[in-house]
Amino acid sequence: MRYLSTAATVIRDLRSEGRGRILVVVAFGWFLSISVRMIYPALLPYIRETYGLTLTTVGLLLTVLWTAYAFGQLPAGVLGDWLGDRPLLIASQLLAAAMLALVVLADSAAVLYAATALFGGATALYGVSRFTILETVYSEHLGTATGVTMAAGDLGNAVMPPAAGFVAAALTWQYGFGIAVPLFLVAAGGLWVVLPRPTATESSLRDAVALDDVVATLSLPSVRRGTLLLVLWAVIIQAFMGFYPTYLIEQKSVSRQTATVLFGFFFSLGMVLKPIAGRAYDRIGIRRPLLAIAGAAAAAFVALPLVEGVRSFVLVTILASGLLGFETVVVSDLTNRLPDGTRGTSLGALRTVYLAFGAASPAVFGAVADRGYFDEAFFAVAAVAGGVALVAIRLAGD
Repeated sequence: MRYLSTAATVIRDLRSEGRGRILVVVAFGWFLSISVRMIYPALLPYIRETYGLTLTTVGLLLTVLWTAYAFGQLPAGVLGDWLGDRPLLIASQLLAAAMLALVVLADSAAVLYAATALFGGATALYGVSRFTILETVYSEHLGTATGVTMAAGDLGNAVMPPAAGFVAAALTWQYGFGIAVPLFLVAAGGLWVVLPRPTATESSLRDAVALDDVVATLSLPSVRRGTLLLVLWAVIIQAFMGFYPTYLIEQKSVSRQTATVLFGFFFSLGMVLKPIAGRAYDRIGIRRPLLAIAGAAAAAFVALPLVEGVRSFVLVTILASGLLGFETVVVSDLTNRLPDGTRGTSLGALRTVYLAFGAASPAVFGAVADRGYFDEAFFAVAAVAGGVALVAIRLAGD
């Protein structure tokens, strides 16, 4: 009963003073921004057939998507510090709708790659401001509010990729993307109505692009270690998310529908794990949650090439799903360490670094798989997860 009472108190605090509506619209925008990017791995087999792509070149498509998203983080942070979070969040949804329409209409691989890059850049505008606006609104429950928002993303990831896969099987893969275009417009309207209008500019453009304070902040040992953890996490999760459905289909003879359902199941677990991870960070800090997450993920990636059968793949999916709570914990910790005036710029710089490393992961992973080492690629990812555990051990006392 004590835990139920605590949960009720937290929910009441999150909804107090009209903040609940803000949390809902920000979470819905993130629901779309992340889940539509996750449609790409679910539809890779269809995209490969349409454009005649290899595992290497289709991995490059994912790298284009995530590289554009990564390198949009710093400009997004600068613009957020200068203009405020509200206009940036709204612009992200409108631009994402337009760029996704280009993906749907692409008539060649070159247009597909260009439209994918533009879509990644549009969603990048959402990446930083969703954190900074939550820090402003929920400073006393940042980890929990962040976990709730990111859990909404996992709800989208659980629903949208399987839905897109079924639509692609019934019609064409372009419709799998097309269903999201009007949803982005709805999200933009909700953000316009609900988010408070800024009363004054937080900083001048000159202050926002002056990176001296940002460099000093990023040089702190605790921030460097947090960034390293996020780099390793991004490499792991981008490789896994990018190729898990394809691996199940091509190496384990799982049907396309079953593979997309397992992929959706992976993200559905995040709906539970991310709020739990955020609450764990609020209560016990960063070290122990990260050790548990890294250990379970390493076990999953070692087991995946060795097991057979849907039941085994369900267990592997459960073990790997802990990775979905990783960013909630580490980014909440880093956001609390960043100074107010340049928080958006600093967080944007950090996200550019770790997401850029993660963006390269699918291309490398795909090239290794193309050479007949699909299983060995997952063993390598397991080794990286072990490295995460080693770094996390040194976080005690931070």
